[in-house]
Amino acid sequence: MVKKKGFHSKCVADMYGDNVFNLKTMKNYLLKETYLTLRKTIEERDALNPKIADEVADAMKAWAISKGAIYFSHWFQPLSGVTAEKHDSFLIPDEEGGVIFKFSGKELIRGEPDASSFPSGGLRTTFEACGYTVWDPTSPAFIKEGKRGATLCIPSVFYSYHGEALDKKTGLLRSIGALAKQICRLSGLFGIDEKRNPVRVMMGFEQEYFLVDKEYYYRRLDLLQTGRTLFGNVPAKHQQMSDHYFGVIKSRVMDFMEALDYDLWRLGVPIKTRHNEVCPAQYELAIIYEELNRAIDHNMLIMEMLPKIAERFDLICLLHEKPYAGVNGSGKHNNWSITGPDGENWLSPGKNPGENAKFLTIICALMRGIDLHADLLRLMVASAGNDRRLGAREAPPPILSICLGEYLQRIIEDLGNDTEENSHEHRLLEVGVTALPPLPRDMTDRNRTSPFAFTGNKFEFRALGANQGCSGANMVLNTIVAEAIDFICSDVERDMAKGREFHLALQDVLTGIVKKHKRILYQEDNYSEIWEREAQQRGLHNLKTTLDVVEKVREEGEKIVALFEKYHVLKGAEWEARCAIVEEQYVKMTLIEANCSLTIAKKMVIPAALGYQRDLAQTIGQVRGCHCDFEETRDVLAQVSCLVEQTLQYLRQLEQCVESKHIPKILSAMDRLRGAVDSLESLVPSEKWPLPSYAEMMFKM
Repeated sequence: MVKKKGFHSKCVADMYGDNVFNLKTMKNYLLKETYLTLRKTIEERDALNPKIADEVADAMKAWAISKGAIYFSHWFQPLSGVTAEKHDSFLIPDEEGGVIFKFSGKELIRGEPDASSFPSGGLRTTFEACGYTVWDPTSPAFIKEGKRGATLCIPSVFYSYHGEALDKKTGLLRSIGALAKQICRLSGLFGIDEKRNPVRVMMGFEQEYFLVDKEYYYRRLDLLQTGRTLFGNVPAKHQQMSDHYFGVIKSRVMDFMEALDYDLWRLGVPIKTRHNEVCPAQYELAIIYEELNRAIDHNMLIMEMLPKIAERFDLICLLHEKPYAGVNGSGKHNNWSITGPDGENWLSPGKNPGENAKFLTIICALMRGIDLHADLLRLMVASAGNDRRLGAREAPPPILSICLGEYLQRIIEDLGNDTEENSHEHRLLEVGVTALPPLPRDMTDRNRTSPFAFTGNKFEFRALGANQGCSGANMVLNTIVAEAIDFICSDVERDMAKGREFHLALQDVLTGIVKKHKRILYQEDNYSEIWEREAQQRGLHNLKTTLDVVEKVREEGEKIVALFEKYHVLKGAEWEARCAIVEEQYVKMTLIEANCSLTIAKKMVIPAALGYQRDLAQTIGQVRGCHCDFEETRDVLAQVSCLVEQTLQYLRQLEQCVESKHIPKILSAMDRLRGAVDSLESLVPSEKWPLPSYAEMMFKM
């Protein structure tokens, strides 16, 4: 157990990151010249110098062996949305019948796992099974420990025989480079030395999840196969009292959280907060703010470790976006910002006109990017699970908008005003000249209904689902902001070439952006029907299902491909493959859920309901001679009989829909079947009902 290891402050300080081959560890294993070269490679996000590859590989091997590792693996993110790894041993035969440990620079830099069974969206044909992994030195290698050994994991990108990206990290890294290039260009216009510091895209995420006792989990075929409950009544008491949120953490759950912290901290994953979430049996953790690529790798590690650690305590971690109907689901909040070459956060309002100009420029770039490419960003959060969560009163709706908060929105609207008479406080805001009024410390309320909210010094994208990786959404976010900054710089440079002063040129460009794209700003209740109608009037799309999103982005295919190819983020075929995979996974998951519903209804629910129906009928028959009407008893029998017949009818309808593979009809048929089954659950005695109840799963832990 964790406590036996002495889990206290000194222990944490000593062991934090001790299973990570980070810069601190490298110093002890590399020659000084090699260390400095590798450090420069990491900081400048460059390819590894082949001249030092063998020395780096030998040092990494020596460190890994000291940690008990005899295997290494290129750890990557295929387009399936999870992580993948193939383990190869350091051991090779010697000439004397024994073995030696060997790990070359070539093996470090590149691996060759079989790519045949990963989703590719048509990027490769069946006979082209080759796939290649290449080390990403910007994310440190780490050790995964087992009971009797360990494995060195090397974060990598993954591509096909013909060079197409078969993973989610490649596009992300390219988008970071594209955004950094445009930020450096903008820095030059502001008079900042663009080479002073590397541009860093920063992120901190919040991960929500549910825990359920293993006993209940293995009695629920729907949880086993789909990650969510396909049937189940919401209990009388669930989250309506708000007594679970930030409440005292149960001992068993605390033991799990401490074990999780211990293992994650050893992997250098900086957990910052943990707490009870809104729904009973729901929890959340968040990491310390760090560079985007590393933060996403850490999130993927957390998603691996949560289920693994939970099992030690006879718990199962549910990462599905909507494991229970009628209560809150689980999301992942993606907090994003940019640190420029001056070392400052460009989403922090400044103390002088120059800093304010940078801040306002990035705000306007985000407005333009999200307004022009909202559908593209929506696709990155589309899935069968997240479709059930978005807009369900605990998550933002599928209409993408930006919330700046009342105070900042007034300032931005001032920027778009033509005359002093119409501007806030009757004055024109001059970018780079006028100092903004002191901004309140908490100038924005944390609008929980907004998909994209400004939270003081960063933006929080709240539409990601708990079961989704962050690579795709951040790839798109980086790319559309890079395009917007490119647009701003080009217009400003054009005006300056004509002799216009920089700040006046910038003023005109930002004013134009605000006028054109202010429709994307909304700070009220995003759940309201008023907003749905207003959004439609503004021309914003309300793409409620994954199929709606896929259809829309395919209509805009040429424009999207041009965007990605211009900034060298994805080739046309790579983008089209990703669209195909989103659609394919959605259809497959829906069919799995439908077939699982049929199995449970046929083999578990109907037999249990018929058994209770028989018991009621026998009871009525046995007491018929008594001088009593038994009207209420007969009424219960009639209700059960009617619901059994209804369930059988809806079951047949669902079977027909599954045969046709018509997804919208399948979803409607599943909802009808669920309604009948859930009504039966409210009548059949608990001891006869074959599925653990919501109340048991949420409260018995």
